[in-house]
Amino acid sequence: MNITDRHQFILQQLQENGKVDIQELTDALQVSGVTIRKDLKLLEEKKLLFRTKGGGSTQNPYTIEKPINEKEFIKAEEKKKIAKAAFNLIGMNDSIIMGSGTTVFELAHILHPSKHLTVITPALKVALELCNRPNVNVLQIGGLIHPSSASAGGSFAERLLDDISCGVLFIGVDGIDPEFGLSITNLAEASLDTKMVQLAQTVVVMADSSKFDRRGIGRICSLEQVDYIITDNLVPPDTVKMVQDRGVKVIIA
Repeated sequence: MNITDRHQFILQQLQENGKVDIQELTDALQVSGVTIRKDLKLLEEKKLLFRTKGGGSTQNPYTIEKPINEKEFIKAEEKKKIAKAAFNLIGMNDSIIMGSGTTVFELAHILHPSKHLTVITPALKVALELCNRPNVNVLQIGGLIHPSSASAGGSFAERLLDDISCGVLFIGVDGIDPEFGLSITNLAEASLDTKMVQLAQTVVVMADSSKFDRRGIGRICSLEQVDYIITDNLVPPDTVKMVQDRGVKVIIA
């Protein structure tokens, strides 16, 4: 096995058992313990596991942690590039909305504004990331928290937005379809996302190439309501043209 095959085998064992043992891996893969330790070190640097005494685990051995969110590691590098491109669109705005999702969270991770900025968000993870950040005030949208996304939704959350206007909305989606528009797989959150689209002056969709030509169960809005889509360079040129023809600016990160 080459290094890619070994890493896939290790991650598969982690997914099935929650942990791996160095000795068992050396026997199964017919390589040295030194090689396995190097593999575990590389996977830990990519935040795909935690090294433990004699092996690796999906759980941090020193703190109580939830299992690794696999979505964080799907197109991880593309999401980081998309976040950097999104940061440039904040411009002179003094308030933005940030939705839920792993791509939007990457923007929160790099958000270090030089002037005061108010961030409105239903996403608990975004709020926790930014709550002690210099020059950032966080307005947490409350409501029913959905376990799959750790984000608020429902009528209570929507009512909070009734008296709010905002410069830019950064939103993640699960599907971009020319006819159906933007959509997500969590039906309960789609209504709140629609409300956020309506109150923002500029709508920025952060979505990697895997989200195109797909539909989630919950429709958010049409493509015509979107100002920008930031994506990666794997989107087919004809798809990019189709989106641009709808009046949407496409940024390839």
